[in-house]
Amino acid sequence: MSAGALRHTFKRPLRSGSAEMPIVEGVRIVDEVETLPKEVRIFDTTLRDGEQTPGISFTKEQKLAIARQLAKLGVASIEAGFPAVSKGEFEAVKEIAGEGLGPEIVALARSNKHDIDRALDAGVDAIHVFIAASDIHLKYKLRMSREEALRRAVEAVEYAKSHGITVEFSPEDATRADLQYLYQMVKAVAEAGADRIDIPDTVGVMTPTRMKYLIKYILPAAQGKIVSVHCHNDFGLAVANSIAGIEAGAKQAHVTVNGIGERAGNAALEEVVAALEFLLNVRTGVNTKLLYETSVLVSEITGIPIPPNKPIVGANAFSHESGIHVHGVISNPFTYEPIRPEMVGQKRRIVLGKHSGRHGVEYALKTLGYPTEPDIVLKVLDEVKRLGDQGVRVDEDKLREIVEKILEERELTAS
Repeated sequence: MSAGALRHTFKRPLRSGSAEMPIVEGVRIVDEVETLPKEVRIFDTTLRDGEQTPGISFTKEQKLAIARQLAKLGVASIEAGFPAVSKGEFEAVKEIAGEGLGPEIVALARSNKHDIDRALDAGVDAIHVFIAASDIHLKYKLRMSREEALRRAVEAVEYAKSHGITVEFSPEDATRADLQYLYQMVKAVAEAGADRIDIPDTVGVMTPTRMKYLIKYILPAAQGKIVSVHCHNDFGLAVANSIAGIEAGAKQAHVTVNGIGERAGNAALEEVVAALEFLLNVRTGVNTKLLYETSVLVSEITGIPIPPNKPIVGANAFSHESGIHVHGVISNPFTYEPIRPEMVGQKRRIVLGKHSGRHGVEYALKTLGYPTEPDIVLKVLDEVKRLGDQGVRVDEDKLREIVEKILEERELTAS
């Protein structure tokens, strides 16, 4: 179907099932979106790739806490770690694997028997095997020929599969690899028995258009096996590239909570899931109402604050100050919100400042149980704007102070 022959407007039902909510209204959806999979696997790698964030090192107890939350959230796979790295890492992965959490527990392994054996000894459900595919990695990191890397990849997959375990294979730095060689490697490991093929954008150099092309190019080589995307955020495109890959036919996305990870991080779980669920009507198995709770837990454990303007889980994601916006949101939240904040475990915040209007102040006073007579509202608004011009933040305590003073002055005048 050509872009000119597109047919329908996309709407999705509210989670409550009560009414239809337009997410993308009046926008034609291209044929790739119309043929999206009904479900996509969410492969969380917070405990492995996320832990590679500079300065982050989880204890076993912290890994367990995050793993339990991820299981509660409903991800399909939890990459618990890299058992060959250290004794502590091995023990943490083994303990998570023994918890019976529900999701598939995965361990990372290089394409050698030692790493695979350590993963097997940890008792995981699946092994994520990888080897470099790009010439720059083969030449400067592994000092290995393409032929040798291909042989090792096949041998590693065959060895892991001989133990009756699920195997996912990643050709590292796939997005900078020679396309024909990448196709050859993917085809070879698929024939060797790999259950899933992951396409990593290791240094985040893809764009959505290029990612779509690459996934469509690779799909035939995967021979019906699930293709996954693993996107880094070096140019701020990890989430967009992940969605593009899924639109092109990938059925799994690697993500981390809050997008933590090496350098600029990975595709953020909460953003990928929300985009799939609410924009594309694709089911992920994730309980979206727990996204904020999960984000906060990981933020507290890592010590990395959630940026206020972060999509979905940031403090400002559902906050409104502008008078025009507040008036609209109070009348109908969908005027300036794409989804209900409760759908991701958030709440709406009306913030007072120099951009506020009468409706915002009235809403705030009513919420705090204060009278909303016009004269009180206007006096509070004037004071809020005066303080805003001075750079003073009007939080709840400050607002109470302002209102109490105005009410006291009003009482004295009346007496």
